[in-house]
Amino acid sequence: MATGQRPTSAFVGASWLALLVGVVTYLIGLWNATMQLNEKGYYFTLLLYGLFSAVSLQKSVRDRMEGIRVTSLYFNLCWVSVLAALALLGVGLWNANLALSEKGFYAMAYALSLFAAVAVQKNVRDSAGPVEVVQEKLE
Repeated sequence: MATGQRPTSAFVGASWLALLVGVVTYLIGLWNATMQLNEKGYYFTLLLYGLFSAVSLQKSVRDRMEGIRVTSLYFNLCWVSVLAALALLGVGLWNANLALSEKGFYAMAYALSLFAAVAVQKNVRDSAGPVEVVQEKLE
């Protein structure tokens, strides 16, 4: 990223708002759901796992773009984690005893949360300025 290209405050605010809306609506849906506590725990854990894996993948992609070494193992693990989180949500919703509208609600809130988490992480990184890579010499 070239120096001076920081995200606008409007984009930063919109990203944080989207993350807040996605996560809060998903959690309100879980709070008000009639499902058992273990099911709520499953969907809550998927939210946390999905957010972490999406941010980790975005950071890994960005590191590679900036010439910062990211091992192939970790990079591929990030992809597997994002795909696993999405697949687990899909399987969970497919088998859930919920109305189709409820399934859609959870899927959309989840997708918004993951997308917004990536945007927020990008904004945080862009706002920090250029990355200096320090290489230590082995003596």
